[in-house]
Amino acid sequence: QVQLVESGGGLVQVGGSLRLSCATSEHTGSGAMGWFRQAPGKEREIVGYVTGIGNFIQYADSVKGRFTISRDNANNTLYLQMDSLKPEDTAVYYCAVSTTMALTSDISDYDYWGQGTQVTVSS
Repeated sequence: QVQLVESGGGLVQVGGSLRLSCATSEHTGSGAMGWFRQAPGKEREIVGYVTGIGNFIQYADSVKGRFTISRDNANNTLYLQMDSLKPEDTAVYYCAVSTTMALTSDISDYDYWGQGTQVTVSS
């Protein structure tokens, strides 16, 4: 069973930056990995995802041009660089891996999840 551990969350002012990391307990093979977030009272939504070999990345419209996903398969780590943060980016951020799909934005395709890390953007 793959274990994922997120880190790097915290409190930041509007316009600031944070870099989240997601370390996996083992190589996740060709499965897609994604970042998701859930704000209080809202459903969990996708932030973006990367294919198994890292050759394709897609972002939610709300974060395009501000967030960057990267994947280091050699070190079993997924990153989320967040720049120009806004108050509406405040949420718990989760990373997840799909063991069945190499390319998917469907939350139901993701089998293993981290515990989440809180990101709070203050104005």
